[in-house]
Amino acid sequence: MGCVAVAGWSCSSDDDDSPVVVVPPAPTFDIAQKSTTYGNVLVDQKGKTLYFFTKDVNGTSACTGGCLDVWPIFSAATPKLDTGLVATDFGTITRADGKTQTTFKGWPLYYYTPDAAAGDVKGENVGNVWVVAKKSYSIMFANTQLVGNDGKNYTADSKEGTGDTQFFVDATGRTLYAFSKDKKNKNNYTKADFSNDATWPIWVTDWKDVPSALDKTLFSTIDVFGKKQMTYKGWPMYYFGPDNATRGLTKGVSVPTPGIWPIIQKTTAAAPE
Repeated sequence: MGCVAVAGWSCSSDDDDSPVVVVPPAPTFDIAQKSTTYGNVLVDQKGKTLYFFTKDVNGTSACTGGCLDVWPIFSAATPKLDTGLVATDFGTITRADGKTQTTFKGWPLYYYTPDAAAGDVKGENVGNVWVVAKKSYSIMFANTQLVGNDGKNYTADSKEGTGDTQFFVDATGRTLYAFSKDKKNKNNYTKADFSNDATWPIWVTDWKDVPSALDKTLFSTIDVFGKKQMTYKGWPMYYFGPDNATRGLTKGVSVPTPGIWPIIQKTTAAAPE
């Protein structure tokens, strides 16, 4: 009796009654997502975890020299992506050393050398500046020098001075601010017609996830004339229009004078009643 080939089956000349199942090879991806103790994180084709460096908020890599021995860069030209990942979220930068590095939403991607096995996440929170890479973050940390609209350097306490400050940015690196005259869950700045929203836009987002160093329960939303504004410890959160939606800019810290529109930190005190 003749053999008729069927998709997914192979004919055997030795035994026509025992078709052989042909198993297609598993798809391979340069970047995928893997479930870990910190949720779904970005991984390479071998399942090795990828990371963000909070000092890279401006979109360039601040990890150089010996840092790269511990945190090697991840690079894949036109990476093949697993289901659920979007090509427009990924890009490539050319580093100062001439090498290319893959980015996600503008954040350069790295490995952590002590991660020996697929799914290891030992690099999370190392030095309070390394964060497992996830597509689900609504908020991120930045570590950089605060520079006001007046061109002066500032510290976290709104005084002139130099040194990196850690503060909140959105998933794409845009700085978030509080208004010192707001109260707990009360926006005292935005007008009902949103005529002043261009200067200090309220932060409205599709809220999803935060880095593990943060307590998600401290975030919430309030209604501001029909829009949902994000809050942290009761502080309504804003962008500064003249930052021009540019990652890492902190011009608002000096407007109109230092301390009126401070950056927001993990340790920021709760908004007053």
